[in-house]
Amino acid sequence: MGVGTRLRQLREEKNLSQGEITESTGLARSYISRVEHEHTVPSIETLHRFASALGVPLYKIFYRSDETVEKAGRGADRSLERVADEEGSNAEEARFLLKMKDLSSKMGDSERSLLLQFARKLAQNRSRQRAPLNPRQASQASKQLGDRQV
Repeated sequence: MGVGTRLRQLREEKNLSQGEITESTGLARSYISRVEHEHTVPSIETLHRFASALGVPLYKIFYRSDETVEKAGRGADRSLERVADEEGSNAEEARFLLKMKDLSSKMGDSERSLLLQFARKLAQNRSRQRAPLNPRQASQASKQLGDRQV
């Protein structure tokens, strides 16, 4: 199930029309329709607007029920911890993700959102360049993150 389909499902569960979502989010009704029909992918900021209009936390857009989230979370934690105890590059990544999980639990929603945007931008730049960040790029990226108001 795509994000648009899930947004439509949540909207219908709340007995809201696209027009009511338009009023709450300030987004054009045609845009909401394109999102719900999977013709366009909304940005993270737009997803926040949808979640607010629907009166749900952002994660609900990606998961069907709290039970699914709880089960996925428990399984993912055990799996990451098991991999982190091993050796190799996968273990290094697992240890990094566990550190990120710990640190992100101490952040607010806006800080987590900013971190996610920053990571996406770095990944996009990296995939375009296929080369590691040089010190100048890392400094610029760090400066952009520091300059952004949260």
